[in-house]
Amino acid sequence: QVQLVESGGGLVQPGGSLRLSCTVSDTTFAYAGMAWHRRAPGKQRELVATISPDGVTNNVDSVKGRFTISRDNAKNTVSLQMNRLKPEDTATYYCNRFPFNFGSWGQGTQVTVSS
Repeated sequence: QVQLVESGGGLVQPGGSLRLSCTVSDTTFAYAGMAWHRRAPGKQRELVATISPDGVTNNVDSVKGRFTISRDNAKNTVSLQMNRLKPEDTATYYCNRFPFNFGSWGQGTQVTVSS
């Protein structure tokens, strides 16, 4: 079973920044599209950003210009740099393969944006 370990979350004030990381224990990582998702309290999980195996990225409109997804294929990691955070970004953030997930999810990392 693939292990997905997210880290880097925390409490930050509005306008602040955080960098999330996800390590994936899968030998096909370098050939897989990856994505960050988030689930806010009381809401369904939503897609935030995607990155192709060769680094082409796409963000949902609500985070464009603020979030940047990246990957390091040598380290099997995918990261999410989040700038100018807003209270509505508060959620648990998860990474997974995209568009077809690994069939399981990690525990996620909690991001709370509050003054």
